[in-house]
Amino acid sequence: MSETRHNWTREEILGIYNKPLMELLYEAATVHREEHDPNTVQVSTLISIKTGGCPEDCAYCPQAARYHTKVEGNDLMTIDQVKAQAMSAKSSGSSRVCMGAAWRNVKDGPEFEQVLEMVRTINKMDMEVCCTLGMLTENQAKRLAEAGLYAYNHNLDTSEDYYKDIISTRAFEDRLETIGNVRKSNVTVCSGGIIGMGEKLEDRAGMLVALSTLDPQPESVPINALVAVEGTPMEDMEPIAIWDMVRMVATARIVMPKTQVRLSAGRTQMSREGQALCFFAGANSIFAGDKLLTTPNPDVNEDMEMFKLLGLNPQKPFTKVSQPKTVEAQDSQYRPLDEKPKWTRPGHTIERNETAKEKAKLVK
Repeated sequence: MSETRHNWTREEILGIYNKPLMELLYEAATVHREEHDPNTVQVSTLISIKTGGCPEDCAYCPQAARYHTKVEGNDLMTIDQVKAQAMSAKSSGSSRVCMGAAWRNVKDGPEFEQVLEMVRTINKMDMEVCCTLGMLTENQAKRLAEAGLYAYNHNLDTSEDYYKDIISTRAFEDRLETIGNVRKSNVTVCSGGIIGMGEKLEDRAGMLVALSTLDPQPESVPINALVAVEGTPMEDMEPIAIWDMVRMVATARIVMPKTQVRLSAGRTQMSREGQALCFFAGANSIFAGDKLLTTPNPDVNEDMEMFKLLGLNPQKPFTKVSQPKTVEAQDSQYRPLDEKPKWTRPGHTIERNETAKEKAKLVK
């Protein structure tokens, strides 16, 4: 079995990333087979339960209120709407539903209570439930856990060094603090990032250092390829080469051997052959469905055809971690504390983000 290390250095990870490709693939595939079934892939469905209007300035995100994109915002979905989509996802082969809300951070109140009930509803359907709701406190994490949450997604996005060139409305430390709060509950951690945002190879290695040195390492690490959306500061970025994704997946597999590495955004730009290489290199999770929050994704039928072609099988729910129990709202031992945590607002400006913001004002 592969050793799980928590002391990887940037130089070591760069050395792995830059190995001759065939050597890198062989090493990653070997590690993958030691820790996972190479013919099983976990399938998740992402539901945008609240779209658009986010106050953050993430340079890659079409949901930021300050940019003018073609994203149509919507208020928080109803529990029945979410249940219907979860049932459809389950019938299509998904074992996990991830609910995303375009919030800066979780706030106690009626909307959070509604999300908690969504978690209870989906967990009772014997599906893994994941949420990505922004930053949250320890008490909020424990309330989600009590409702039956299986995983919480909170991506680091990039390296700590490059983070300040992407986002100015929150700090890298806020991401780590939220992950720390999740770890104080029994909820698993899903955290990864995006490549293709103009970062250096050192930044890709830096992101993997930050993830791999967490103890324990995240149970799930999404690797996203930037999807350049018109109206965002990164609208003119060129798609990355498939070899970058393959190398990133393989390196993540080697430094985080027990983690499920998710092939996430950007799959519409990848051929089946390219995706097959990523699976061989250690990717064993995907998002299914025609949309990832607001960006395109392959149709679920296309994915099932690809699975059949490659001899892959969808992973059953609760294979890695047992199903959490759901505690009903009236039996909860945790109550809203009406907390007002002071999440960081660094205050610096990012020129391309400001340019996109001013451009949006002219269009609006």
